[in-house]
Amino acid sequence: MLEQNRFNAYRIMWVLVFFDLPTETKRHRKAATKFRKQLLEDGFTMFQFSIYLRHCPSRENAEVHIKRTKNNLPKEGKVCILCITDKQFGQMELFYGKNETEIPQPVQQLQLF
Repeated sequence: MLEQNRFNAYRIMWVLVFFDLPTETKRHRKAATKFRKQLLEDGFTMFQFSIYLRHCPSRENAEVHIKRTKNNLPKEGKVCILCITDKQFGQMELFYGKNETEIPQPVQQLQLF
């Protein structure tokens, strides 16, 4: 039964980080670049210019990455962290221009232990 719940669409989580950071000064640009780089190093992928996302196999794993992101928050700007289930993520509709596009299938991560 444990194996059944392992890849349940309600157990697998997606962490989305939305941000609006100032870039007027060199210091602001450096802080924004550092924040983006830290997200990439933690396994996040750019979804849009100021939206990064990460696939997590469980809520517990998602909490680890949320905590890590909170520890790297820049001093200025707005950052929002949203955690949703794989089921909710799969219901997203993507549009480029006016044509509907197919939603890419979520990556299934393998766990080695």
